[in-house]
Amino acid sequence: MRVAEIRSRFLEFFRDNGHEVVASSPVVPDDDPTLLFANAGMNQFKGVFTGRETRENSRACSSQKCIRAGGKHNDLENVGYTARHLTFFEMLGNFSFGDYFKQDACNWAWQLVTEGYGIDPDRLWVSIYQHDDEAREIWSDQIGVAPARIVGLGEKDNFWSMGDVGPCGPCSEIHVDRGAGSSCGSDCALGVCDCDRWMEIWNLVFMQYEQQAGGSRVDLPSPSIDTGMGLERITMILQEKETVFEIDLLAGIIDKIGEVTGVAPSNGPEGTPHRVISDHLRSLSFAIADGAFPSNEERGYVLRRILRRASRYGYKLGMERPFIHELVAHLVSEMGDAYPELEERRPLIEKLIHSEEEQFLRTLKTGMTRFDAEVDTLRSSGGEQFPAPAAFFLHDSCGFPIDLTEQMAREVSLDVDKEGFDHLMDQQRTRSRQGSKVILSSETNSAIAGCTGLGATEFLGYHQLESEASVVSFMSEEDQSLLVLDRTPFYAESGGQVADTGVIEASGCRLEVIDCQKNSEGTYVHVVHAVEGELPELSSGTEVSCKVDGARRFDVVRNHTATHLLHAALRVVVGDHVQQKGSLVAPDRLRFDISHYEKINSEQLTEVEGIVQDWILRDAEVQIHDDIPLKEAKKRGAMALFGEKYGDRVRMVEIPEFSLELCGGIHCQRTGEIGPMMIVGEGSVASGVRRIEALTGIEGARRVRADEDLLQSLATKLRTPREDLEQRIESLVAENRALKGGKGVASDRDLLAELDSGYGERRTVGSGEVVIATWKDAPQEQLLVVADALKRRAGERAFILASSGDDGIRFIVGTSEALPPGTVHAGNVARQGAGILGGGGGGRPDMAQAGGKAVERLDEALEAMARSLQDSIAGNGS
Repeated sequence: MRVAEIRSRFLEFFRDNGHEVVASSPVVPDDDPTLLFANAGMNQFKGVFTGRETRENSRACSSQKCIRAGGKHNDLENVGYTARHLTFFEMLGNFSFGDYFKQDACNWAWQLVTEGYGIDPDRLWVSIYQHDDEAREIWSDQIGVAPARIVGLGEKDNFWSMGDVGPCGPCSEIHVDRGAGSSCGSDCALGVCDCDRWMEIWNLVFMQYEQQAGGSRVDLPSPSIDTGMGLERITMILQEKETVFEIDLLAGIIDKIGEVTGVAPSNGPEGTPHRVISDHLRSLSFAIADGAFPSNEERGYVLRRILRRASRYGYKLGMERPFIHELVAHLVSEMGDAYPELEERRPLIEKLIHSEEEQFLRTLKTGMTRFDAEVDTLRSSGGEQFPAPAAFFLHDSCGFPIDLTEQMAREVSLDVDKEGFDHLMDQQRTRSRQGSKVILSSETNSAIAGCTGLGATEFLGYHQLESEASVVSFMSEEDQSLLVLDRTPFYAESGGQVADTGVIEASGCRLEVIDCQKNSEGTYVHVVHAVEGELPELSSGTEVSCKVDGARRFDVVRNHTATHLLHAALRVVVGDHVQQKGSLVAPDRLRFDISHYEKINSEQLTEVEGIVQDWILRDAEVQIHDDIPLKEAKKRGAMALFGEKYGDRVRMVEIPEFSLELCGGIHCQRTGEIGPMMIVGEGSVASGVRRIEALTGIEGARRVRADEDLLQSLATKLRTPREDLEQRIESLVAENRALKGGKGVASDRDLLAELDSGYGERRTVGSGEVVIATWKDAPQEQLLVVADALKRRAGERAFILASSGDDGIRFIVGTSEALPPGTVHAGNVARQGAGILGGGGGGRPDMAQAGGKAVERLDEALEAMARSLQDSIAGNGS
């Protein structure tokens, strides 16, 4: 019986018994910030079990995509080493929402396992919660399981709870005895050991209590059922395999890995890499198909860890090139029928995995070399603990997640100095925090955080810019004071939209509002200072007049609505995998960070800009839907931000037929109010995250005017009609080369012009950037010309400029004059790169030159130096 048949037989059995067959929810939850990934079949029914939602059908069944590789449920380290652990698996489950209970759940489970799947009842054992006499009676008296094969266990093993409070109850598990050949020894017994002889295949959870905050439990008015059976585990039993990796689905992937790598798979320890890669391929592919991206935060970092773990096992098989992406097509052929999203998103999955592999491989060899050297040193000295500084280097400079280093250390019987590593990580975070730039003083920020117990402030700013209000609390500082009112028209910074500014008049004093923040209790805290009159003592109940800076607000509003249009246009042009990762909506510009794996080219940006401008010219109505049920908004397709906590009722902003987002910000009434919109920048913020910068309204018009003036000035100086400027400039460049006696070889190229035209790579780090560019056979004097220009240009910047040739690599590391002294030491970074390239060099903190002969390791050296520069600038808080 193949996997597909086992899955369908389960669903058909329960459909025949009155259950609705429900499709798997995405493995990336979009409405539960407590979950990184779906990890159980009941996740999508959580609202029903807690009473927040209702369903027409009180019975359901599903085959749910699950990932357990982070948080409370994490099987990552066990994958490939045990017979049963996987990070990705399918959970077959049947559910009762206040309908049937223990008797039917147990009867149906036994019937399907013994009759539907044909497993010999004499091989089956049952575990129950030790105090659940009702379950024991059902199994023994009604179903006929021998009392000796019913084992009572404690809460740790057989009692389930949703959390510290909420639904909970005893559970009962069906186990298959795989025989004495799988035994761990003479003491082997269900509930005594955790070996692979006793294979749990089905867990039946009886939700019959509600856990109270004080520790007591009360009966639920409508007891429910939640069951889960791992598809891969039951397939392993039915196909009589020793491990889940031998079942038809995974065995096919493993054979493909052997074909691609040229290393035959094995059931022994030498086959561990094949098993790990087969599992991790599925986790990566399904997560990306459902909208997750590898990154350095939250679930994205879990995916990055999974991919780098798989890549390192590929390296053990001799693969020093990207190859995991080549396996996606085989996975799609195996699982695409059951999960069509794999086929739909296949190009994206392949591109993302390839990009991540390529990036990690740049530093993997350096990291492995360092690891092996440390192990050799420990062996010669008799040490047993991998040192913290080395683990930190692997993490910080080579991109090795700490759990990967720990896994590698275990393979050579070493422990990692985790305490020392954590200390080094804390020091790095402290440096970053100390360098952070803040608008408000630390004392003011602390005071804002302390404004608790004052109640929620009524916000009036959606519909008015002026209002009267009463003082709730007033705290005076030397240069800044904090004012809390009972109501306010001032928008508090939230969701990327900056806070309103303006004035508050009280008791003959005019206060300037320079910021407004909102705490978790909904209290709006106005940061003010006196601009006219003496700062009064504002007692509770004092009446004040508030007035928002309307012109500034309107500029902000234009940019916010333009951001929604930009988001929708990017999803049309770049792909519907695009998701918001951050934003800044200010009066003078907008900044929008999105999930995407490569540079957005100029043609795409032009198309995006054109779509946005088209919707602006349509003057479409911007519809605000206040206070609608979250479930209704989700059903309509409203986009939400991962990690954002939404209540049961939300605010939705709609531009009909184009954009629909959950948003608490302030918007234009019609898109025509935005005015001209111009994209002025695109770059990398982090791996898998791109940043778009744009101007609208007056600022957009000013930029257009400035560009027009520049073109007119060039046309006048070159005495050429505007339409002929490009041809004239190209002619002058060719003429200049000819005068120099060259013929367009590298020595006559204008490297700075190429850089300004988009050549190389720019990585945004806070308000600064790291520039990386490599040319073929570029003269050192030309690299110095470019370095001098980048040094003198405005803005905080670090750069690496390299020239590669048959005789080796030469490069320059430097910083701009605007970068605070001490942020980066260019000489140290240059020495780091030269070490990788097998050369030498160095220099001053602001400028250094170096080189090396190992041309094949150029990418690795550039990536290591770029990481060092990024970390230094980030640590300075730019």
